Amino acid sequence: MINTKNIKETLMNNAIYVVLVALLVIIVIMSPDFLSIVNFRNILTQASTRIIIALGVAGLLITQGTDLSAGRQVGLAAVVSASLLQAPNYAYRMYPNLKQLNIFIPILLVMIICGIFGMLNGIVISKLHVTPFIATLGMMIIVYGVNSIYFDRPPYGAQPIGGLDPKFMKFAQGSFNIGGFIIPYLVIYAAIVTLIMWFIWNKTKLGKNMYAIGGNPEAAAVSGVNVAKNLIILYTIAGILYGFAGSLEAARVGTATNNTGNMYELDAIAACVVGGVSFSGGIGTISGVVIGVIIFQVINYGLAFIGVSVYLQYIIKGLIIISAVAIDTRKYIKKK
Repeated sequence: MINTKNIKETLMNNAIYVVLVALLVIIVIMSPDFLSIVNFRNILTQASTRIIIALGVAGLLITQGTDLSAGRQVGLAAVVSASLLQAPNYAYRMYPNLKQLNIFIPILLVMIICGIFGMLNGIVISKLHVTPFIATLGMMIIVYGVNSIYFDRPPYGAQPIGGLDPKFMKFAQGSFNIGGFIIPYLVIYAAIVTLIMWFIWNKTKLGKNMYAIGGNPEAAAVSGVNVAKNLIILYTIAGILYGFAGSLEAARVGTATNNTGNMYELDAIAACVVGGVSFSGGIGTISGVVIGVIIFQVINYGLAFIGVSVYLQYIIKGLIIISAVAIDTRKYIKKK
């Protein structure tokens, strides 16, 4: 006999996936061409930088934190790396007399810069006991201000930074051709970062402490975990990932402005929650984060593919975020 109560409970707990699958079905019905190798490759390429960002955000969510400054840090990294890696023969260089740099120098520089901002987030949250929402909201505004001042400097003012070094562009836009199957470099970078973060989460003391802090910060502290130190390290790692993702995003698009990365943090948070990372803390997996990002990117790409208004896309994203968090909260309350 079919247990309708169990079926109802299963549907409620997985309602967000039902909605996402329904959206995907609607997209495919409206445009069967959506299911193609080219589109799948484009989705993976666009998802790659988002995966790197989400892996930074996810670790913070597991500790019952968050990071609203992620998108703006991505934007800062994109602008700084792009400004230092313009082609020597480009007429509108931000630094006309700057010698051509090895592409890895600016990339490492922005990773350090964003790592510092991440560390400051961790210090404010762990040492000054400011809630993560407020601390990172303030940092979001600060980073945007810093980025805008840098971006609006003479001689050309607030103009998109273009004319990037071809080597820098190829670093993000290039691909391997293996037996006719094209694998974008960005997918490789995302895979490497994913493996590194999987190791940190599952095979290091930091990873174990992360889950312990998320499960119960007071209990973790009593058991000998240095909560403040671990939070600072986790926020610093997140910042480093934003810096790397920002430089890749600049090279992928071929230009950068002070609005690059805007709202990326919301996509990352939504993808994490869709992927099973709990806002209540202590729960989340690397595979879940990656799957969540890909699912969210499929919906984003699919809605754009069938011509849905950008403004309507924002509404749909907002509803997905609210639904995912509501379902997560329901599960948490039920467990208690």
